[in-house]
Amino acid sequence: MKNTFIKTLFFLAVMTGLGATAQAEVLPGGQQVNSSKAMSKPTYVQDYQAIVEVLGKYSEGCKQARSSIIKPAFSAQATIFGVDAKGKLAGGPIQELFNAIDNPPFRPSPEAQGVIVSIDIVGTSASARIDTNDVSGFSFTDFFHLLKVDGKWTVVSKIYHTHVAP
Repeated sequence: MKNTFIKTLFFLAVMTGLGATAQAEVLPGGQQVNSSKAMSKPTYVQDYQAIVEVLGKYSEGCKQARSSIIKPAFSAQATIFGVDAKGKLAGGPIQELFNAIDNPPFRPSPEAQGVIVSIDIVGTSASARIDTNDVSGFSFTDFFHLLKVDGKWTVVSKIYHTHVAP
């Protein structure tokens, strides 16, 4: 029994010590992030801001129904995929998105609202999620994969889910 008690105390001491190295921090605006006191590199602030700018082109192009605004955000080799109403894989080259945006029934949607839900950056790779309401009568959750090529962030793939519009 004494041996079990000592093991329990040891386990608690180890866990308490480990818990002190990984804590959640609250940023201005109430956003909570996990951090580690062992982290020695700065966060990717400039990269984050550059990715927000790239994603802003996508959002603005959707609002205006103009692929010319969106195209600079994407690599020429980028792809787009989703699941159609029949549950089948749909998509291919990113040009399919541009064609859809420039033609009916897609239309300008100045009332559309979107939010960047998350951005995750590791070195020259990143992923992001945007939720958008009321773009041409649709609502979407879009997942983007980005790469930093020649010092610039570019979207290399987009997958999406279409929601029933609110």
